[in-house]
Amino acid sequence: MFGGMRLSELQELWWFIVSLIGSIFLFLTFVQGGQALIHVVTETEEERTLVIESLGRKWELTFTTLVLFGGALFAAFPKFYATSFGGAYWVWMVILLSFVLQAVSYEFRDKPGNLLGQHVYDFFLFLNGAGGTFLLGVILGTFFTGANFTLNAYNQVTWHHPLRGLEAAFVPFNLLMGLFLVFLSRILGAMYVVNSIDHHRIAAEARLVIFWSSFCWYVTLSLIYLHFLTMDGYHIARHTGLITMTRGQYFTNLKAVPLSLAAIVGGPTLILLGGVVNNIYEQRWGLWLAGPGTVLLGLGLFAAAGNEFSPFYPSRVDPQQSLTIYNASSSQYTLTVMSYAALAVPLVLAYIAYVWRLMESGNPSEVDLTDSAPPLERTLQPQPVPGAASPQAAMEQSEDAPAGDRGQRRLRLH
Repeated sequence: MFGGMRLSELQELWWFIVSLIGSIFLFLTFVQGGQALIHVVTETEEERTLVIESLGRKWELTFTTLVLFGGALFAAFPKFYATSFGGAYWVWMVILLSFVLQAVSYEFRDKPGNLLGQHVYDFFLFLNGAGGTFLLGVILGTFFTGANFTLNAYNQVTWHHPLRGLEAAFVPFNLLMGLFLVFLSRILGAMYVVNSIDHHRIAAEARLVIFWSSFCWYVTLSLIYLHFLTMDGYHIARHTGLITMTRGQYFTNLKAVPLSLAAIVGGPTLILLGGVVNNIYEQRWGLWLAGPGTVLLGLGLFAAAGNEFSPFYPSRVDPQQSLTIYNASSSQYTLTVMSYAALAVPLVLAYIAYVWRLMESGNPSEVDLTDSAPPLERTLQPQPVPGAASPQAAMEQSEDAPAGDRGQRRLRLH
């Protein structure tokens, strides 16, 4: 099946596979977006715990997909992996540190007697949700604006800036891409909260977030599309392979592949429809329109960056050393063997869907907080106490119980 494919066809196939995994990761950043909203959509500690518990059942899917994305890049395009991770290591270290803090926070936030306290762990979750997402968007922006590297004859990387990748955040287009991903993750995170938590006040606050974040996101996306039309892009000459700067190159790339152009138009449209379903019709399933829309948009962006017309990781120092899907890939034999292994990708996607469904149906997803009751009355109904003469007496004896026992909340399966 794959043994008869040319090397260029295998390279293009694997760029699509990597793009698909990266686009799925973009959708799964709803976890990061939700973390950035913990103190926006909640008022009480019980509500924050509710949101964090709901997000906590999904964060491993996001992290696993990020690792899978990095692994696919390493296997299919090892020169990019070595160049980016070997040169821009400060930006990658900051991103990985934010994900480490995320894992630690979910593990230890509710541990009794934890050293740092819940508010510190909440702040760590916010750092991962806002800061880590922003830097990932900045790295995505470097696929279009380039990075400060050169390679020697042995493909050893030299980075020409002391900030080692963090300097990319000061490039205007990369800044837009960072904000683009932050606002998108907030939209998806708010949609996930509406979808998974049956709580009137939290849902109302999340719908406000969807509205304002969507407005900011569409403004940012419009500016990115305007840059595609006007900015100088890296163009590969078909016959000579010479890389030059050409105005509007990335829009030209999209026009050359109509499916990519359709993806970057259809993706935002589905995300908009998801917001309409959530906010106008006050339904809860808008996430399932915005999710495929995010994947489509991601595929369109990756297609604009990496194709036969442009390098996917340009060098700002020496454009002729830019990385393309053709000069940065593994050998034909490696890609062929990996292609057979990639037949298991649908199984991975099915596993993700299965785990998602299992988490939704088999784990508690709602703390029963009655909206109409005052906060002090949001406790368990008292159980009959042996020897108590009446329910009132049971209540009085229940009030004498330790505060930790009185603070228990009834969990309802969703």
